[in-house]
Amino acid sequence: MPRIAIIGAGIAGVSCAYELAADGHEVSVFERRGSVAAEASFANAGTIAPALALPWTKAAFGLGWRGKQWKAARHAGFAERAEATLRLAVYSHQHLQALRRALKLDYERAEGQLVLLREKADREAIQPGLDRLNALSLVVRELDAAACHAAEPGLNPEAKLHSGLLLPLAEVGNCRQFAHLLRIEAQKLGARLRFHTTVRSLDASGEIVHEYTPPDDVGGTAGPASEAGDTVPQTQGPRGERFDAVIVCAALDAARLLGRKLPLRTATSHSVTAPLRQLEAHPDLGPRGSVTDHQLGVSLSRIGQRVRATAADLDSAHKALHDWFPGATLPGQALRWSGEHVELPDGLPVIGGAERLWFNFAHPDAGFTLACGSARAVADRLAGRKSEVDVTSLDLSRFG
Repeated sequence: MPRIAIIGAGIAGVSCAYELAADGHEVSVFERRGSVAAEASFANAGTIAPALALPWTKAAFGLGWRGKQWKAARHAGFAERAEATLRLAVYSHQHLQALRRALKLDYERAEGQLVLLREKADREAIQPGLDRLNALSLVVRELDAAACHAAEPGLNPEAKLHSGLLLPLAEVGNCRQFAHLLRIEAQKLGARLRFHTTVRSLDASGEIVHEYTPPDDVGGTAGPASEAGDTVPQTQGPRGERFDAVIVCAALDAARLLGRKLPLRTATSHSVTAPLRQLEAHPDLGPRGSVTDHQLGVSLSRIGQRVRATAADLDSAHKALHDWFPGATLPGQALRWSGEHVELPDGLPVIGGAERLWFNFAHPDAGFTLACGSARAVADRLAGRKSEVDVTSLDLSRFG
């Protein structure tokens, strides 16, 4: 039975653990925190929308990161990689649904994704993205302001709204809750999790060096409550161990572990999650599914009886929530969260590998959307099978 090590227990790592365990591999997951989904997957938007797997608007030319984005989007292979990512997103959504039904996974979820466009200029700016989606038969339904309010009755009627877009194959879910449920299914198949364990190094032969690291040794808070009872007991000090294959899903540590310079940058997402008011006279307080304010770059997600606003900064999150659903939440009970993730200039994930070293990271905002499909693709390729979606163009080789 092949022995597989997975580094990182976010939504990508947990999905890989399940798929590889289901294929009959002996799986060990190494996670520096005390729980699965403890970092970027902890309180994210939870959006599962293939149409949002890529940004719709072109990055403006400039220096620094914007300049790198401009250059990456004009690379000869970008169109092929973008198409592969969108096809993977569609497949991943389908695979997630199949898993949810087959495994009877009961987590907080709601269907529907509405993109709100405040001004006419917002609609004009996204045309390149819509053209790409239409070419792949991801037809987006355009709505006028009145139709937007019909789709999401809780929207503020006084907020300025030009139009909206209703996306196909879209839903929102509690990513962390899903990760915990899938972890349980992976463990039923024999997968082992080693929390509070940091991988210090790895090499192409499949050997890794890992070490037990208490919460104070992994940089600040340990995130949610630890689950050390689920782990394999660890000895003190570094320990070497050899595996038949290693899959790197720890995006924040990817460059260090792979021992190469990658054009990664670390970005921070913020979210505020607040309970919805329960008023019989107003049953549609808050969003029914997921609502995206395109201009502010904010996602407003229905998570059970709560609403979560996710953005690059908390001010934008609070503004969007107040603009679109004023008075819908109990702000005194709101929970705030910040989490780091990595991004590449082309905005696409890294999926692939060969022989003993594989990788599945840098999904940014599409993490939940791509997780199940990318895990299945890696598992198929590791086993020498043809995957449902060709992801070879998303390999690390694109960086030379």
